[in-house]
Amino acid sequence: MTDAGKEEGGSLARGAPDDCLYVFSDGGARLNPGPAGAGGLARTTDDRVVAEVCEYLGTATNNVAEYYALILILEAVAEAGFRRVKVHTDSTLVANQVKGSWRIKDDKLKPLVGRVRTLLEPYREVEVKYIPREKNSECDALATKAIDEGLQGLKEPLLGPTDETLF
Repeated sequence: MTDAGKEEGGSLARGAPDDCLYVFSDGGARLNPGPAGAGGLARTTDDRVVAEVCEYLGTATNNVAEYYALILILEAVAEAGFRRVKVHTDSTLVANQVKGSWRIKDDKLKPLVGRVRTLLEPYREVEVKYIPREKNSECDALATKAIDEGLQGLKEPLLGPTDETLF
């Protein structure tokens, strides 16, 4: 995770009780499966960045990368004190499976969906929304940067050989 959203002293910027947190995420893989990255961004109503993630995952499928991007940004803001969250993803699969509109046919995605739902439980209000890819360019750039840095040896993969059931 980058230091975006950190206040002096290293603590996470906190939300006021009625503030809404806007979470954006994008994951991607070159080839499928292939080198994968996760990008995420969380902002307040007044557009203040609370947290940002840019992680190289190693080898994963695109769907796994999409879920990890959302998981990582939700973990990054878990202690920020917001009660309302609006999640934006350019993956129709993630948006619809997290909301429960679509069945989870792929068994390897079930624990990832479960983790997202667990991370969303503390919020009083949750909205999960699909957005077009062009409205998620910042997170796409973070995921791409993560893959590039991983392939250049600048980042270690987050997923290891024990995670190979995910791809």
